[in-house]
Amino acid sequence: MTILDDLSGFEFEDVMEDVFRKLGYQNVRQSEKTGDEGRDILMEERVDGRQRGIVVECKHQDRVGRPVVQKLHSAITTYDFDGPKRGMIVTTGSFTDQAKEYTQRLRNQGDGTDIELIDGNDLRGLAEDVGLNLYNGRIEILCDQTLRPIDPAGGIESPVREAFQKVANFDARKLSEVDSTVEFEPVVFIDAETNARFETSVGVIHQVNERTQLLLRADGTTPQAADETIQQLVADGGQHTVGVDDRRIVDVFASTHTNHFGQTETDYKEWVVDHLQRKHTTTVEYTGDNNVDYEKECVPNLSDISVSSISPLYVPRIRSQTKLKDYEYSLEYYAAGPSRQTVENGIGRCVHCDGTLLKHTYCDNCGSINCRRHIKTERVEDEPVCTGCAVTDRFALRKRYFYDRDNLETFREEYEERPAHLKLMENKPLVASTALMMLVMVVFAIGMF
Repeated sequence: MTILDDLSGFEFEDVMEDVFRKLGYQNVRQSEKTGDEGRDILMEERVDGRQRGIVVECKHQDRVGRPVVQKLHSAITTYDFDGPKRGMIVTTGSFTDQAKEYTQRLRNQGDGTDIELIDGNDLRGLAEDVGLNLYNGRIEILCDQTLRPIDPAGGIESPVREAFQKVANFDARKLSEVDSTVEFEPVVFIDAETNARFETSVGVIHQVNERTQLLLRADGTTPQAADETIQQLVADGGQHTVGVDDRRIVDVFASTHTNHFGQTETDYKEWVVDHLQRKHTTTVEYTGDNNVDYEKECVPNLSDISVSSISPLYVPRIRSQTKLKDYEYSLEYYAAGPSRQTVENGIGRCVHCDGTLLKHTYCDNCGSINCRRHIKTERVEDEPVCTGCAVTDRFALRKRYFYDRDNLETFREEYEERPAHLKLMENKPLVASTALMMLVMVVFAIGMF
């Protein structure tokens, strides 16, 4: 099977544009598709402190002969570039002997017009470097760097311990081993510029000169802007990254998973260009030479928008599970070293009503975390107990809560031995309201006489 055989010539040029950008060439762009005079891609490289221009001819065919080399040589000669220049021919097939001999003859002339030949075998080597799929033309984004998933000072358990510190009646020493997994979610940081100028017979009526930096979530089939949570983390920790395969990560987490980038660099580039074109499209009112008012829709051309860099990165999403007696608690967050943004906090939620009030209390009897409505005071031991596990009974018409039936029976025996007036004291609100009612009746009776 011929490599990249499903692509058209123009699609092959699109692929090679991304390949050269990934290889580190600068200012990579395509020339016009029509009347290109043999120039498909123009780019630059830095050599000995000087910029050198490169004219690239892309040929998606089985055999490339001498006429293609001659055509490129002419294109290099006429290319208006202030500095040294060279050429390059890239093909999915091979070069004829005549093409190779003519290229060598040009090189021997020593006039500085060097032409590099890259055939299908060479493309296979480039594919390994940039993640190019040789059969569908997709250039997978290769990335091995992630924001730090672990706080170097606190360790993997630090966020969980911090969350449990906000729960009343919980002893941090009871915290069992935390089971944590990490999923690396891809994002791309894009730096672009829009420089558009709109003129009429009266002069410039509108212009745009703006630099735009965007962070895109890159794990879906459609690019989308990252939310403020991710943006803030990248801003906080983007300068401090580690490898996704770092042993300090692999050895700490129970499992790691890396999501693939959903699109190619070309897809993200096209999305950004379209986004900026729509963003900067506006209708301008102006007065013509004849003193008549006009309206003009100013739409930036695609050539007015340039993407200078596309930088991939992973953002770690941590999921921690902690088991306490009958319950398991999860904490899910995005991390960037000591910085993090919580996604889901099961530790700060009542197990009975899912309430997320600020005040939560731990029940040591069953391991539950409870809001105020679902936590009571155990009658015998005067400690918190939740309504979910407590054994209950009524004394002096008031409901009382116990850790278990043994505590209930212990208190019942004690209660039965009390004199009547002390039994009533088990329901102090009832006693107080009864006394108040009697007092009101006495005052009322006195007032009748």
